[in-house]
Amino acid sequence: MSLDLDKRQRAILREMGVRVWQPPPVAVVPDNTDAIDSIAVSARQTRAEAAFDAEPQRAPLATAPAVRRPQVQAAPAATRPPAAPVPGLQPRPAGIELMTWPALQTAVAGCRACALCESRKNTVFGVGPPADEAAPAVDWLIVGEAPGENEDLAGEPFVGQAGQLLDNMLLAMGLQRGNDDAARAGTAKNVFITNVLKCRPPANRNPDPAEVAQCAPYLKRQVELLQPKIILALGKFAAQSLLQDSVPEVHKIPLGKLRGQVHSYLGVPVVVSYHPAYLLRSLGDKAKAWDDLCLAMNVAPTVVRSA
Repeated sequence: MSLDLDKRQRAILREMGVRVWQPPPVAVVPDNTDAIDSIAVSARQTRAEAAFDAEPQRAPLATAPAVRRPQVQAAPAATRPPAAPVPGLQPRPAGIELMTWPALQTAVAGCRACALCESRKNTVFGVGPPADEAAPAVDWLIVGEAPGENEDLAGEPFVGQAGQLLDNMLLAMGLQRGNDDAARAGTAKNVFITNVLKCRPPANRNPDPAEVAQCAPYLKRQVELLQPKIILALGKFAAQSLLQDSVPEVHKIPLGKLRGQVHSYLGVPVVVSYHPAYLLRSLGDKAKAWDDLCLAMNVAPTVVRSA
């Protein structure tokens, strides 16, 4: 796949561990990107060894006859007490499909439709170019899975180590965060970044299907108002949430089999790739992620080079 890469972009790819063979670039841009491999190495986690209890000793053969104990049958489901509702939960706001951008932001900030509201510190609506009454004008929509601890504290998606890697991936594509004040030469800021979930699951656990269902209308309305030209879905849960209506049994399909093709969500092209947090643990898949970015750029080549 052939792309015109400048010196800065080639340097970023080298730091990502991706080898790209390209003819010498025409324009030279100073290389000012921080290395990320050190980030990836420091983020590796050691696998805990499984602990097993000692095997109990066999009891000697009993001489007395065994006493038959009466069997206790479980109570019928109809007689079991219902699960106690989480206090303070409220129905999801009505009319999300008609909300303006400011109204949608307000609805997400005050949402108490699932139990995640009890443990969050901040909702994470997303970040992009400045906007007042209307949604910001963007070409790219980046959709992740759920906020982590750093995102919950900052109220912004993709901060910390995974966020630094995402920023370098965007720079290699000639893009940068829409809310980034430090403008870089030759990059476009027409990017909005968000997550499927707007609240952090406790202990960074995987999103629950019920939680995804509660947040789905918010993401759908974001897409309708932003009207991006292309969506980059990062991670299994982002791909499943966006493609559940267009790909049969998408929950049974591994992420690797969803890559390498162009899907669709509300008429917008969707390209699936790995989540940056996964790439920090699996350095060998960075080259595959670059292939996904190249596919996205070839789907919308004019979008990438727009200023």
